[in-house]
Formats: sequence, structure tokens, C-alpha cells
Amino acid sequence: MELTFWGAARTVTGSQHLLSLGPKQLLLDCGLFQGRRADTYAINKQLPFEARNVSAALLSHAHIDHSGNLPNLVQEGFRGDIYCTHATRDLCSAMLRDSALIQEEDARFLNKHRHDDEPPVQPLYTAEDAEAALQHFSSFNYNQPFSPLPGVRVTFGDAGHMLGSVWELIEIAQNGHPVRLCFSGDLGRTNLPILRDPQPMPEADYLIVESTYGDRLHPPIQEAVPQLHQALQDAIQRGGKIVIPAFAVERTQELVLYFNELHEKGELPNIPFYVDSPLAVNVTEVFRNHPECYDAETREVLRNDPDGNAFGFHRLTYIRSVEQSKSLNNLRGPAVIISASGMAETGRVLHHLRNTIEDPRNIILLVSYQAENTLGRKLADGAQHVHILGDEFHVRAEVRQIQAFSGHADRNDLLNWVKPQASQLRGVFVVHGEEPSALALADGIRALGIQNVQVPSRGQSVELV
Repeated sequence: MELTFWGAARTVTGSQHLLSLGPKQLLLDCGLFQGRRADTYAINKQLPFEARNVSAALLSHAHIDHSGNLPNLVQEGFRGDIYCTHATRDLCSAMLRDSALIQEEDARFLNKHRHDDEPPVQPLYTAEDAEAALQHFSSFNYNQPFSPLPGVRVTFGDAGHMLGSVWELIEIAQNGHPVRLCFSGDLGRTNLPILRDPQPMPEADYLIVESTYGDRLHPPIQEAVPQLHQALQDAIQRGGKIVIPAFAVERTQELVLYFNELHEKGELPNIPFYVDSPLAVNVTEVFRNHPECYDAETREVLRNDPDGNAFGFHRLTYIRSVEQSKSLNNLRGPAVIISASGMAETGRVLHHLRNTIEDPRNIILLVSYQAENTLGRKLADGAQHVHILGDEFHVRAEVRQIQAFSGHADRNDLLNWVKPQASQLRGVFVVHGEEPSALALADGIRALGIQNVQVPSRGQSVELV
């Protein structure tokens, strides 16, 4: 039994791990690598394995860095089933189509502005490819064992990271005894709004664990709302706008819940709020349809909201059409625009940044993790000049970050999740973290008494016995 790490190895994006079981292959996630545009297309398009040889796939959750290359996998010959939760299936129905449309739109935009001697830009995949991939989805409940392949049993546990997210316990019959491999997916934090806390790690022989925040701790979530409120006050005083690059799934819904809370308390400024993302509109409907994923507090808020709609309030407008989105460029005076993507790499937020980034009255508010080489990371690191859709801009708007919003487990969360099973583990593989974070978490796990802790590189294989 061989495990090969093809993505999210010493980096955060592009989660992809291949488990070879004799003639059968089981793929854990198939995410998009995100970073420099020149690098990402080649990495994503050229799968490092034969798609037709993959027998089945397990999907930990719907975020694009975990699910976003599934259409390419199917396009390249995969014919198996993709297993996930019901909520993940419904989210991917919206998110993969949206990913394809964004790639098609970006390709059209770039082709309009390319030089004659440059080759045309091609989208990684199309909406038709995304729809073809969705036909392969098969969904299961939490804690409901199933068999994706002969001799393999899988159980999903709630990872608490986003709607429908899971850790996976994979039990493989080998030489008369089962080998148990746990894949953490992306773990959430405790006591966050909307979702339940992560379920405890199951008993396992081997563990693949994420390390996004493996070298640091998060500020308390209670700090987020005051910082959000302060940004509103500062932008209003300047007469500026706030542009918030936010993932259309989870982060946008969290922000709307917080703004709704301020509205109900009478503390929300009298300015317009916009969620400019067709995907966020569709995803919010998915959220409404999956209360089984909510924690008790969120169910109570939804039951008792005066308007009967905790994901909306009368100053908030959800925008679908391109024409409505373009009209936001003509806004005068303070306003809040929430738009995807959260790392400011693709989508409508790029057009809003082009329109606002050179005005010092405005605030660009980063509320998500920013991977290396993304536009969001460059802004977070204080870049004075950035390129947006082919043009260079001087960053004159104020860039702020609110770290407390993170939906990822921090160092203590991760170590506390692993610790109860430390005596059982024969090997741990630390993934989904930039190298300093992954190496730091690996040291922390070794301190729990586990000797075989590795931080694999892309393409590295290990034997599980």
C-alpha cells in the first residue's frame, strides 16, 4: 500500500493525495493549486498521475483548493465515484460551475488584452466539464460507513471547518488485518459560529494532518466584531468604501451573520452593503437547506431572528447579474462590498479592487487566509504596486487584516486533536501548510511521543504497512 503526496505538500493549496492499493487507486481530494498565474495553469492542467487509473475519490470538503480540479480529473478519463457528504455535494454543484465560469470569463478578459504575439489563454475547464464531474458524486451522512472499493471501508467525521467538511477514516484490509488511515482534511476551530465543533480524531495507525496554522495561534473570535465595526467607522469618516475579498462559502455567510447581529443591536451604520457573487447567493441557499450541520447556537439565532432571515437585512443586497456588479463602480460615498475570491485571485473582487485600490479613502479588508504568491498575500505583505488582470496599480487604499475570523484550527487545536490518539499512531504526515508551519507542527507532534513524523514534498511516496 503506497501513499503519494501530489498537492498541498509544503504548501497550502492544491490538496491531492493518492493511495495505491494494488491495481486500485483511491484519490483523497483533487484541489486547484493557487498562486502565480503562469505556474498554476500548468500544475493544474497536467495531472501527475493517470486519471483513468484512479478507481474512486474521497472529497473532504468543497473549498476549491480541495475540490476545484475534479472537472479536469473527469475530463482526463476518471470514471469512478466521488464520495462526500450531502452538503459538500450541494456546495460543489454551485462552486464547480462557478469555478468554470470564472475561468472562462478571466480567459476572455485576458484574451482581449493580450498582445498579438501571445498565444490565446484557455480556461482550465468549462462549465460543461464541471457538470460532467458532478454526475460522479455520491453522498453519505456523517458517521455512516461505506465501501468505495472492495476491502476498503470509509467513515466521515465532522471536521467543523465548513458546511459538510469531514475528516476521513479509511480502513483497508491487508494481510488479514485492517490498516487504519485518517485524513484530517481541514480542521475547524472550536466555538465558531454556524458549525459544530470538530469531532474527536478516531483511532488510527497513520494520520495525514493539515498544518495551515501549525506555527501560530489565533486571536479570540470575540475580537473580530469590534475590528469589523471599527473598519466601518473609519471608512465612513473618510467617505470611502470597504472591499472585502471573502470566500463565497462560510466566510461570506459569517460576515453577513455578524453584520446582521450589528443591525439587530442598532449598531450598523446606515450605508449600503453588497454581496457581489452569484456563487455566494447560491451557497447561502445551500446553507439554509442544511441546518443539520449547524451548532445549537446558530439554530437558535435562525429560529429567533426578527426578520426570519439571519442571512440578510434590509440594507444588504445580493447581486447576481454582471450589469448590477458593474454599477457598483459608480457608487458615491461609503459602502461595503463583499466579493469572491477570498485570496483575491479570481472573480468579481478583482474588478472592485481595480476600481478602489488607488483611493486612500478606501479600505481593503482581508478576512481569510492568504496563500503564498496570491494577490491577497501580496496586499497583506504590504506590496506598494500590484498587477490586477494584467494592469499595474499603486496601492493607496489602506489594507487591513482581521485574523480572528479564521476557520482553520490553530497550533493548539491541531495538537489537542491528535494528542488522545498519539500512542496508537505509527506514522504522521504533515501537509497543507507552508513549510515553516508544517515543520513547526511536525516538531509539536513529535513532542507528543510520535517518532515517525514526516513533512512530505510533492511527489514523495511512502509505504503503509
